[in-house]
Amino acid sequence: MNTPQTATPKLFIGIDIHKRSWKIHRATDLSGGKTFSVPPLPKQLQGYVDKYYSDYEVTTAYEAGCCGYVTHRCFKS
Repeated sequence: MNTPQTATPKLFIGIDIHKRSWKIHRATDLSGGKTFSVPPLPKQLQGYVDKYYSDYEVTTAYEAGCCGYVTHRCFKS
């Protein structure tokens, strides 16, 4: 039997913003998390999400301050 998907999978991304690199922690609603570093480029992180999690509803969180706002806006648009 082929069961249709009734819920959108969810991806949660936590971003620790630094000048030279970002620590990213990603987790889904179905699997545990993974932490890795990326260069401080919002479009590169967006490309990673588009490539591996294109069907997911994405929620981002970043440390308080002005540095993470541009990255967060990249995902909102």
